Amino acid sequence: MADFVITDYGAAGDGQSYDTGAVQRAIDAAHQAGGGRVVVPGGRVYLSATFRLRSFVELHLEPGSRIIGGPEKADYPNASLRCLVEAVDCDCIAITGMGEIDGQAHLHMVEDLKYIYRGNEWRPRLMGLIRCRRVTIRDVTLRNSANWGLHMTGCEDVVIHGIRILNDLKVPNCDGIDPDHCRNVRISDCHIECGDDCIVLKNTKEFGGYFSEPDCGPTENITVTGCTLISTSAAIKIGTESVSDFRDIVFDGCVIRSSSRGLAIQLRDQGNIENVIFSNMIVETRLFEKHWWGRAEPIYVTALRRFGQADREQLPDWNRDNRLGRVRHVRFSNVLCRGENGVFIAGSEDSPIEDLILDNVRVEIDKSSKWPGGMYDRRPCDALGPAFRDPEQDPGLFQHPTCGVYCDHAQDVRLRGVEVVWGKNRPDYFSSALKARHTRGLVLDGFRGKAAHQGVPDEDVA
Repeated sequence: MADFVITDYGAAGDGQSYDTGAVQRAIDAAHQAGGGRVVVPGGRVYLSATFRLRSFVELHLEPGSRIIGGPEKADYPNASLRCLVEAVDCDCIAITGMGEIDGQAHLHMVEDLKYIYRGNEWRPRLMGLIRCRRVTIRDVTLRNSANWGLHMTGCEDVVIHGIRILNDLKVPNCDGIDPDHCRNVRISDCHIECGDDCIVLKNTKEFGGYFSEPDCGPTENITVTGCTLISTSAAIKIGTESVSDFRDIVFDGCVIRSSSRGLAIQLRDQGNIENVIFSNMIVETRLFEKHWWGRAEPIYVTALRRFGQADREQLPDWNRDNRLGRVRHVRFSNVLCRGENGVFIAGSEDSPIEDLILDNVRVEIDKSSKWPGGMYDRRPCDALGPAFRDPEQDPGLFQHPTCGVYCDHAQDVRLRGVEVVWGKNRPDYFSSALKARHTRGLVLDGFRGKAAHQGVPDEDVA
């Protein structure tokens, strides 16, 4: 395989002058030659606006190399994608090596609100791959994304292995990896730190427009293994956007630390989520400032309508009848949870959570932070508020005693070998080991757990 070195095509690598043209010329030359490796030499910094990958091209970043994104809106001319690295309708592409791609997120933040930044209105994504096949991303470091990091829409046969994503934990919406309407994706052995969700599966309407199918295509056949994750929001999530289905998904062998939420299924729209396994996990969560979604729930499974009756005039065209899909056939096994809240399971009257099993799950709850607890977070739900709305006025946040396992509007739920343990620091709002409402077919097999305080029932099931 021939090498196409970007400095041979005019790249200066001084971090001051734009090297976009040189990078693109090297990529185009490799593509026109029938394929090849575009090399980014180490020891230099390459300032770039948007560039586009082509089929049969590997972008290889040598150790010590760094591509940094430009600061201007004009640097990202494709308004529908607006990202540093683009690939559209490509076959057999790769990004490899020990170098870095840096989005320079701080250049796109306009206000520091102490625990979260407010960004400009056009913050660029780091990478956007559209309808690509046979994609490989290995070993690289993705850093300082101002918006979603690695966003793949309608891609098939994707391998992501051994990459590092290191984002500022105060930057909103800087997701790590977002497979969106994707199939046959394998994510393994990655370390991710993000202000927003680390790994989140989506089915967006906005990017579903890249498809001809009416339902935009499902997200299916996904495996995530051996990752270490830290998030100011959810470490692993399915949703929130779900205009089509998610199915046949496995998360295994991951370690989650210092996150506002651990393992999350967050259905708010008309798609269905089914056949999902979470196994062999260690999950550590904590409470944090309320602008961030999540109230330290280690396991979070919800099917809640995004729009309330008062907001029906805000319903989008694609969901004018306010439909809500179903969550069914979900398994959590061999999970150790510790943090400041318990498991939260909440369906709806017309869309209960169906066929859910917690097997060999330990939930240890202890107060460890200065942030107030005794509440659950259903956002976005019931109402649409403007960005940075006062969370106290958001009906998606509601006060409720903290339970080991909270279950509402579900059917065929089995708790096998589930244990609830309370730590030494027990505020008054720590409550029952189990609370279940509007739940049919609840089976307790070896459930162990006492209430946090005397006078509170161990199990509150009605």
